Amino acid sequence: MQMKYAEATNLPNELLTMSHEVGGKLARLRKARRLRQSDVALRAGVSRSTAVLIEAGNPSRTLSQVLRYLNAISPGSTLLELLQEADPALVTLRNSEETKRVRKLSAKELGELDF
Repeated sequence: MQMKYAEATNLPNELLTMSHEVGGKLARLRKARRLRQSDVALRAGVSRSTAVLIEAGNPSRTLSQVLRYLNAISPGSTLLELLQEADPALVTLRNSEETKRVRKLSAKELGELDF
C-alpha cells in the first residue's frame, strides 16, 4: 500500500515557486478568455476542486491534468505559449492593464522634462 505525502515538502523552493507561477498563468488565461472555472473543469475532465488546486499551483496535480486544463481553456495552445503569455487574450488583457497617458506629450514638453 502506497502512503500519501505532500508534494510541496519534497520540492525545492524554486520549483514550488514555478508551480505557483504556472497555476497563476492558467488562472489568468482563463479569466482573460472570460471562462468560468467550473466550465473549464468540466471540459478538462477534472473536478472543480482539482481546478482550484491547478490554478493555485499545487504541485501534486499531474502533468496530464494541467495539460488537459490548458487545452480546455485554449485548445491547441502549448505549455511554452502559456509560459510566454503569447495567447492573444493575454496580450489584450496586458495591454488593457497598462497605465495609459491621458494625452501624448508634445516635442516641447518632452524637451522640458529633465530626468
